[in-house]
Amino acid sequence: MQNPPPVQTSSQPPVQVAKSSTGLDENLAALLAYIAHFVSGLIFFLIEKNSRLVRFHAMQAIILGGLFFVGGFVLGIVWAIFSAILSQISGLLASLVSLVLGLVIFVFMAAVFVGWILCMVKAFQGQYFKLPVIGKFAEQFSQK
Repeated sequence: MQNPPPVQTSSQPPVQVAKSSTGLDENLAALLAYIAHFVSGLIFFLIEKNSRLVRFHAMQAIILGGLFFVGGFVLGIVWAIFSAILSQISGLLASLVSLVLGLVIFVFMAAVFVGWILCMVKAFQGQYFKLPVIGKFAEQFSQK
């Protein structure tokens, strides 16, 4: 009869998750900064004093939410203007341009949505994930 292998215990202490000045874990606060786009991002950016991770993700949420709102609004106005003008010229041309602009708006909104989900996942993992253009600005503004 053989003896069972000895139980190995780890000599390392359990991993401690850093706390933000909000009282939440850093990764949870960073995730929550994205929940309501620029509104929650602004709240976390204003109340967070210590955590660079939370401030970075909060600023990136503000910029991403602003891009979503302003970009969607501008594209919607452009769509409406082109549709109105071209419908006076040709119904077929107006339909074609409306379809193309509708697809552009859809791709824009889908890209922002995918970026938003990706940012939330990376924030919860505690990683500094910078979106292509927005991340650079978020990093600059969150360090001040």
